[in-house]
Amino acid sequence: MSNVLVVTDSSATIPADLVQQLGIQVVPILLNLNGRTYRDGVDITPGEVYRRQRASKVLPTTAAPSAGDFLRVYATAAQDASGIVSIHLPTELSATFTVASTACQLVDGIPIRLVDSRSVAMGQGFVVLEAARAAAAGASLDEVVARAEEIARRVHVLAALDTLEYLHRGGRIGGATAFLGTMLKIKPIVYVADGEVAAFAKPRTMSRAVQLMLQEMARRAGHRPLHVAILHADALEEAKDLREQVEDQFNCAELHITEFTPVMGAHAGSGVLGIAFYAE
Repeated sequence: MSNVLVVTDSSATIPADLVQQLGIQVVPILLNLNGRTYRDGVDITPGEVYRRQRASKVLPTTAAPSAGDFLRVYATAAQDASGIVSIHLPTELSATFTVASTACQLVDGIPIRLVDSRSVAMGQGFVVLEAARAAAAGASLDEVVARAEEIARRVHVLAALDTLEYLHRGGRIGGATAFLGTMLKIKPIVYVADGEVAAFAKPRTMSRAVQLMLQEMARRAGHRPLHVAILHADALEEAKDLREQVEDQFNCAELHITEFTPVMGAHAGSGVLGIAFYAE
């Protein structure tokens, strides 16, 4: 019987109960703050990162896990698994995929396949979840990879930012440079297209931003069942309100609320509210 293990990095923001239930292995990305290195989701909470961002002009920096971090996970998996599917951030946004590729070459005795999620946060998380669900159902290594690549082509991420300051200062603004010049007057909506952060709309209020995101989700989904995750950065109450709207307006096969990890929050800042989704 096939026994494929799915590995990802911590930026996928998958709910902890699903990580445990499906046996997903999560390798933490690193966060550097005031001369100290933290493991994403292990040594520091999102709330602490956002508090420090508001109090200081010094931006946290992030770093990919080391090849050794991946090697330890791969080597342990090699003892029991028949294959490994390792799913990570787009190469345009992080060195994580490249580091994982290096680690793969150091492991003998088990096939390891890398998949670029082409997305972020729970956009990446949905790719990982569907791969893990396929693996749990007994799919072969090739079948698990095929399922991950299929979802990577179908998932969408929209996010309304309270400010573009952190993306701009961190150098990850990409195609969202269209917003510069009006960045203090809007609640910009960005989306992830083929691994790049790009401009979507320029509403002036968060309520209008939410309306636009829901309209776009409806346009893309039609009447099909949806897999949805509400994304937020230090905005839980707003996320709960958005979840209620999604439940009222759409047929959801699954619906989660997930918080940006400290690493994601370091680049987006607090107050982010977004949606990751794909249609059946």
